Amino acid sequence: QVQLVESGGGSVQAGGSLRLSCVASRYFYSSYCMGWFRQAPGKEREGVAAIRGDGSTSYTNSLKDRFTISQDNAKNTLYLQMNSLKPEDTGMYYCAASAGWCTVPPPLIRGGYRYWGQGTQVTVSS
Repeated sequence: QVQLVESGGGSVQAGGSLRLSCVASRYFYSSYCMGWFRQAPGKEREGVAAIRGDGSTSYTNSLKDRFTISQDNAKNTLYLQMNSLKPEDTGMYYCAASAGWCTVPPPLIRGGYRYWGQGTQVTVSS
């Protein structure tokens, strides 16, 4: 079992920035993946960005110019830097961890991950 604890969400105005963090109870092995997903009210949970322990990354195309995923292996912490936020970025953001080995590039589908955090709310006002 892997525990994931997100933090860093909040309310910001459009154009602002936030950095989300996710502390994992597991080391970031090179062949394992971590991801960020988000879910807006009334919508499906969607992949935002993912990273493999070896550093390879994936992004949803529409977000890659504004969002950056990174990891600090020494702290078992995953980050999501979000810049130029828009009202449509509003939603609950979830951290996820794969059960073990994962694909290259890392997946952006829910089925690629077994463990999930409780989420952190991001609200962007216009």
